[in-house]
Amino acid sequence: MLNIVHMTVNGKEVELAVDPRESLLETLRNRLGLTSVKKGCEVGECGACTVLVDGEAIDSCIYLTMWAEGRSIMTVEGLKGPNGELSPIQKAFIEEAAVQCGFCTPGLIMTAVEIVGTGKRYNRDELRKLISGHLCRCTGYENILNAMERIVEETYKVVGK
Repeated sequence: MLNIVHMTVNGKEVELAVDPRESLLETLRNRLGLTSVKKGCEVGECGACTVLVDGEAIDSCIYLTMWAEGRSIMTVEGLKGPNGELSPIQKAFIEEAAVQCGFCTPGLIMTAVEIVGTGKRYNRDELRKLISGHLCRCTGYENILNAMERIVEETYKVVGK
């Protein structure tokens, strides 16, 4: 039996008939073509599938699509500006060389969006803990933390809480 789910994905209303066992990862990648959402561990440990649900970073591989009923979902594809320009967070990742193979990058960026959304200032150790649910096998974490420190500080200067 399929369930009808209504949700907003990257600002667009979506209605889908889904199997109650279907993960949000499967829905976003396979049905909606949002390939920034990566299929990694499928048990909520690597962070490659991280998206925002109502502004909160979640592992979409262990989040059922049914649970997204009435919620707002954001993926990296939803961060682009009106003319396709990159978001400040994406630019910081590029400028700080925080990208290698790119597999973990979308999930890390979505976690960074959640962190920046708090408007709070975080030190490097706090940021390291906040990204501990992400596995990066290429870069190590120094450049990722550099990018996150930079964008957190820039945001704090504007909206500091």
